[in-house]
Amino acid sequence: MKTKIILAGLIVLAAVSTRAGDSVSSGGIPSKHANLMGPTHFTETDGEKLYATVCASCHMPNAMGGTGAGFYPALAKNDKLAVSSYPVMMVMNGRGPMPSFREAMSDAQIAAVVGYVRTHFGNSYTDPVSLDEVKQVREAK
Repeated sequence: MKTKIILAGLIVLAAVSTRAGDSVSSGGIPSKHANLMGPTHFTETDGEKLYATVCASCHMPNAMGGTGAGFYPALAKNDKLAVSSYPVMMVMNGRGPMPSFREAMSDAQIAAVVGYVRTHFGNSYTDPVSLDEVKQVREAK
């Protein structure tokens, strides 16, 4: 009987977490913040929305970074963002605990979120992040 109750609960949970139109986080859990197409493609195109959906959970909404289960560097007032190819490469390829978003974001999305971070949170790097620059990083693998 206990097994049937657990199985029924899992079936209900699976049905609820995969309803059409629900937003799903990268862990497969419904979320009002995440907005994925399929399991890995974000649909947001605005840099601010991408940051809030994808980056803020680790780097914090104020981009001050944090520690806990891991170390998440501050993006606020970060000199490493001065050369746009560095954050483009980090978002594209990841490194250490930073995951790669190569398959989850288009070139335009990467340019948008990197451009947003470089012009907010006390950063004033206003030179635009071009699609050509992102494409070059993608092709360099």
